[in-house]
Amino acid sequence: MKTKLTIAMIAMLVMVSAGMKAQMSGEECTTIGSVFYESAKVGNYDAAYEPFTKLRKDCPKWSLALYQLGEKLLKDRISKGTNKDADVNDLMKLYEDRMVHFPSKTKKGDVMGDIGQLMYDNKMGTAKAQFDAFDKAQNTDGDNFKSPKQLYTYFNLAVQLSDSGQMPLQDLFSLYDVLINKIEGKESDMAKIIGPLLEKEESGTALSSKEAKKLKAAETNLGSYGKIKGSINTLLGQRADCSNLIPMYNKDFEMKKSDINWIRQAAGRMSGKDCTDDPLFFKLVQELHKLEPSAKSAFYLGRLAEKDGNASQALDYYNQSAQLETNPSDQAKVYYRIAESFRKKGSYGQARTYYRKALSAKPSMGICHLKIANMYAKSANNCGTDVFSKRAVYWLAAAEASKAARVDGSIAGTANATASSYRQRAPSKTDIFQASMSGKSVPLGCWIGGSVRVPNL
Repeated sequence: MKTKLTIAMIAMLVMVSAGMKAQMSGEECTTIGSVFYESAKVGNYDAAYEPFTKLRKDCPKWSLALYQLGEKLLKDRISKGTNKDADVNDLMKLYEDRMVHFPSKTKKGDVMGDIGQLMYDNKMGTAKAQFDAFDKAQNTDGDNFKSPKQLYTYFNLAVQLSDSGQMPLQDLFSLYDVLINKIEGKESDMAKIIGPLLEKEESGTALSSKEAKKLKAAETNLGSYGKIKGSINTLLGQRADCSNLIPMYNKDFEMKKSDINWIRQAAGRMSGKDCTDDPLFFKLVQELHKLEPSAKSAFYLGRLAEKDGNASQALDYYNQSAQLETNPSDQAKVYYRIAESFRKKGSYGQARTYYRKALSAKPSMGICHLKIANMYAKSANNCGTDVFSKRAVYWLAAAEASKAARVDGSIAGTANATASSYRQRAPSKTDIFQASMSGKSVPLGCWIGGSVRVPNL
């Protein structure tokens, strides 16, 4: 009996000893970590792989660098394709482990988005599983789920699910609204960075190297968001046309007409797609104004007044809407609508006032700069006293078009081409020399006012 007890105790000691050996000490973790770090930071991932696997197993809290450099290591292995499926799964596990072991230093929305993109890029699971991974990122930590590429993939998967009957069309529209609002918010953030720096540049003050980098990064990000917004709009395409919207909303109207959120979304969607001639739009606006008199209902009443040819009443409603609106992006759209109304009537001075109000609310609304540029160009013949001053207006038009390109990536190509065209119509170097106008200011008349500086020769 004593012999059996002694054997059992020895076996237990061996097991405890083995378990202690499996858990490396802090000093051992530091040593292995150093080997991993020195190899991984110079891209020697073959040498870094073994210490990397030991650290993950025994020292998962060693350092955030384990997950940052480990991501690069596994992406390198995936690109080589030697054991791709296993490495893809391993990278997904690494992302999950990082959220467990370094939660305070990890933006969950960002990492969850990486997981979704990894699944999509490597065809892991069904389209629904891939969509759910992105959906989890959006619902868990939407503020940090903001990669332009991932937002596009997320919506692309939603379109696939909708087309295959796995997602109601209304849910697709709701997701579209969420993503466009997110993207436009990011565009405004970038434009707020760009605006003051552009003004500093235009005043003749050189940017510091830090400011120049900040400007370049903001312009790059703004361009990316602009392209993705355009791609998402293209994806939505005909699915949001009047031919789909009207029967869908008509079918649900009686059941949903007391649901303020549904009424608001339906009216907004039909207004956005110019489905305002259909009687359903009038019914939606009536219900909206009855349930929630607001900036939105005032805007839609303005649309209806405009359709009826009552321009004065439409303007009153639009101004009410702009004053009541608390969402800067929506407020900008109202001001833009008013500006467009004045522009089409030839009231360029009033149109510019409202385009600038729209830009104050939403600095990334580059179309406003482009519209102002076009009005300047059309007025060139009327706003100068001689040939030189008339053609000088094109410098002002070109500068305004360039602003459009720099704050709104979605129209950058058109805006840059427009600016180039206007510069070609402005006085040439020979004209400037013969008129002795190098570096001088040319006063501008009519509604434009102010002056434009002639380039130095």
